[in-house]
Amino acid sequence: MEYRTLGNTDLQLSAITYGAFAIGGNMWGGNEAKDSIAAVHASLDNGVTTIDTAPFYGFGLSEELIGAAIKDKDRSKIQLLTKFGLVWDGSNQGKGEYFFDASENGKTIPVYKLTSKTNIIKELEESLKRLGTDYIDLLQLHWPDATTPVEETMEALQTLIGQGKIRAAGVSNYDLPLMREAEKTIRLASNQVSYSMLNRGIEKELIPYAIEKNIGIIAYSPLERGLLTGKYFGNTALKADDHRNGYFGQFSADKVKTFLDSITPLAESKKATLSQLVLRWTTLQPGITIVLAGARNAAQAEQNAQTMNLQLTADEIGFINKELEKVYGE
Repeated sequence: MEYRTLGNTDLQLSAITYGAFAIGGNMWGGNEAKDSIAAVHASLDNGVTTIDTAPFYGFGLSEELIGAAIKDKDRSKIQLLTKFGLVWDGSNQGKGEYFFDASENGKTIPVYKLTSKTNIIKELEESLKRLGTDYIDLLQLHWPDATTPVEETMEALQTLIGQGKIRAAGVSNYDLPLMREAEKTIRLASNQVSYSMLNRGIEKELIPYAIEKNIGIIAYSPLERGLLTGKYFGNTALKADDHRNGYFGQFSADKVKTFLDSITPLAESKKATLSQLVLRWTTLQPGITIVLAGARNAAQAEQNAQTMNLQLTADEIGFINKELEKVYGE
């Protein structure tokens, strides 16, 4: 495993980080608690020391499962990354910005974006309890909230750093203007954003800014939620309540398959899976600090961790880029 410094902090994070969205179950067709805990253990056993989660994932379940998985582990050797700002339990009392309707057990649950000082403190205490810890290594704003001044949010985060409850503060899904606004109040450690071979928009503005300001970039959905593994072109069926039934529709299946077919021989020559090749390419892109990779069982987690054993030459990276250009014309 390779370990990288996050922005201007002293945090050393594993280049492949365990992404814990799917183990929450909601939006992913459910989960198996035993398999989820085994996936976390397999990640830790294979050098993945960093875990990224959020209260929203499974309405607290993801954090609870991680807390159970690390209960008897050395906390000082694990970096916990979580978030705040999505409210689903009605505690916002009409405050915040409506985001979307989630569901649980057939019940519709309105989700709001709320990043007020009061809500940050409330969510952090709940996360600490679920995770079974007294500090968070990196606390991240989950989604921008237009109803709360950026300055208020960032001042609250700075206070939490001063109290020792969080080691560093970051944002997620922030565009360049919002990052600049936030930086008037706080020194951001990171921005967690969607980035993949099929989604490279952040390379235009966000990556250059992050490099200039020494801000870490945490890439989520590098495999486009499983699409770039190649396994969804066969008979693999998704459950009815799996959000990927709609998510995959934004991509041309023919184009994705053509591209994956073109790089499969390279993966095979390296004795690697497609997902490992895709993840490794992502870790090698300029400005990318760490890459989130989800796993719902131990085998997937071990495979993800072994990604960093794969070595790619400049020519091989160039080959992958050319194949992308052939299909997508970029």
